[in-house]
Amino acid sequence: MSRGLCPRVNSCGSAWILSALVLAVNAIDADAYSCHEVRTAFQLRQVGPPHRVPETPGRDVDLLVCKHQGPSCCTRKMEESYQLAVRRETLHNIQSYSYELEHLISGHSDAFQDMFQYLLSFSQGHLSSLLEGTYSSLSRQALPHVNQLFSSLSLYLRGANVSVEASIHQFFNNLFPLVYTRLINPGLGGNMMAGGEMDDCLRMIRQDVNPFGPHPAVVAQELAGALGAGRQLGLALEEGLEVMNATEHVGMSKECVKGLVKMVYCSHCRGLTLIKPCVGYCLNVMRGCLASVSELDQPWRRYTGLLEQLTHAMSGHHSLELALLGVRGHVNDALLYAQLHGPLVTATVDKVCGLSTREPTSTQPTSPEVTTSTSTVTSSSPPPSAAPSRPLPEQWLEQLAHLRREFLMYLQRYKSFFAALPEMLCEGDNVVDDSTCWSGDGVVESYTGRVVGNGLHAQRQNPEVKVRTPNPTLAEVKERLELFNQDTQDRFPKLGQMEAWDELGSGETEEEEGSATDCDDEDGCQASGDSQDRTLHTDASSEGKSAGRRPGGDGPRETPSKPPSVKVIGGSSSASWVRPWSLALLFAALCLQWTLF
Repeated sequence: MSRGLCPRVNSCGSAWILSALVLAVNAIDADAYSCHEVRTAFQLRQVGPPHRVPETPGRDVDLLVCKHQGPSCCTRKMEESYQLAVRRETLHNIQSYSYELEHLISGHSDAFQDMFQYLLSFSQGHLSSLLEGTYSSLSRQALPHVNQLFSSLSLYLRGANVSVEASIHQFFNNLFPLVYTRLINPGLGGNMMAGGEMDDCLRMIRQDVNPFGPHPAVVAQELAGALGAGRQLGLALEEGLEVMNATEHVGMSKECVKGLVKMVYCSHCRGLTLIKPCVGYCLNVMRGCLASVSELDQPWRRYTGLLEQLTHAMSGHHSLELALLGVRGHVNDALLYAQLHGPLVTATVDKVCGLSTREPTSTQPTSPEVTTSTSTVTSSSPPPSAAPSRPLPEQWLEQLAHLRREFLMYLQRYKSFFAALPEMLCEGDNVVDDSTCWSGDGVVESYTGRVVGNGLHAQRQNPEVKVRTPNPTLAEVKERLELFNQDTQDRFPKLGQMEAWDELGSGETEEEEGSATDCDDEDGCQASGDSQDRTLHTDASSEGKSAGRRPGGDGPRETPSKPPSVKVIGGSSSASWVRPWSLALLFAALCLQWTLF
């Protein structure tokens, strides 16, 4: 019997040994696929408390995102933590890339505003010194109106609802009573009605009487044009900051968050904490998540182009600086005009307001700045304004030019920011390009899925993230940016024709089809004729500005439109006579030389 029992005993032993081996293999496999590294990564990346990670992988775990057959180190609680973590990490990565752009816009917005305020302060002091030194009889009462004028201009440049033209005309309205009683009719105050009624009447009739000639309208037009570009540039920079702020805090859809978790953390559930996503896979996920962000690409490109053009328009021929510094000269011209036309102004005022009780007296201009030319000035030709006594510091002008160059140079880098953002998030150490990588479902040699493009339309074919509707916040941002672009273009219909010459310095001239910042000093963009050509541009009319003349060239470019006219200081407005007379003089010199020989 013992022999008969031995085969059965041996058979039972074999079955037990096989069962033991299976358990051992499972135990070894489970130990090799432990959750220790998963817990370490969970803690280091601050996903959540480490006690949520199990000690060993479990089977048949009820997961929503990281589903797969086999043991898993993830739980439903871990998936919830992963969703919060991946949302936070993605927004942080977006902000890290947009920080430099936001800093660029914010920093230059502050710098430009500081520049505006410096110019306003300098010009205000310029005008105040004229009144105190030349028109001392009215300076004390006039200075508050000067302060009010430049305060209004400052508010305008900061985007307030202020009219430059109205501020200029209000200044001259307030100035007229002082000019009438202290310059045109000095000492007349004792024979006139009560000061309040007198001043009110003079202010009301100032534009009808026109005691200052064309100068108030001229200075209003020049300031409105020059300050308008500066104001719009400030508003544009603020608009850019709002766009960046909305982008940095954009909400993410549930489909996007699931796709991010699958790409970043589902590999951890299998213990693969070091594997990285495939590049194509990452692009699909990021382009799906940022589909509404990518829709900002086209309006953003147009926006950056308008920023460049506004900077050129503001700095072209130093128009902003010259317009503000020119206020002093225009006010001086206006006061001289009023003195020269004093009798006519007084007679008109008497008829309207009945202020004086004696015959008006003619007064000569009191400005010592134009004593050399008063003998030749007639009532129909007011004397020219004096040259500015205090030019802007050269060092400050260099800093201003450097600010503009730097702004335009950096702006070039961010024209395609919103289109390139998904690619920026899928580069470097975050992905693997040419070796074993994570595809969302497993480890592969390369990603075989179709890589879609940017924008909402392209996401219809996205195999990784389903984009159902556009992000409403970003859709509103896009619409607002498009409206701002259109409003800017409507306000400055010739904006693209405005260019900046010498203020950009060497290497910043515009090429045939490139932008103003596509050239640097090493490219040799500055031609030998640059100095002479810039001199011509300094006195070119606005018509000449839009005709396409470029710095550093040999002459005006041939265009189908009317060629630019060049004003010659001290001569005719047209230079067409120069060439025939030059030939005539040359011919006469040759004849004289032939006669002498």
